[in-house]
Amino acid sequence: MASKFVNCLMEDGKKSVAQNIFYKAMDIVSEKITDAEPIEIFNRAIENIKPSVEVRSKRVGGAAYQVPMQVSRNRQQSLAIRWLLLSVREKKGRGTHEKLAEEIVAAYKREGAAVTKRDNVHRMADANKAFAHFAW
Repeated sequence: MASKFVNCLMEDGKKSVAQNIFYKAMDIVSEKITDAEPIEIFNRAIENIKPSVEVRSKRVGGAAYQVPMQVSRNRQQSLAIRWLLLSVREKKGRGTHEKLAEEIVAAYKREGAAVTKRDNVHRMADANKAFAHFAW
């Protein structure tokens, strides 16, 4: 999962830069949380961000409904990585490795912007449960 994350973190084909950012962030994470391995913390953070349901637009007779649907395992991982990187890139003022480490620790503790995004998606799916019968 770490290699997939590094590939998503990479910009303009600069993989070594992305790897340096990721491993510096892992060093910071290991300083902040000492009771587990940093890669385990990263994996647990990604697990905490993964959504189990999402809403999809479905057109039925001229009206578009937000229909809650299960999320496949691959899409869960993609969305979790995307949301984590989005929340890191929205923050300003510090190095990317510091922001990434902070967001990973927050996600590990079920806090932070990426987990909030997942909660909002779950809340949206819950609010649109009435249209679940359109999921075919």
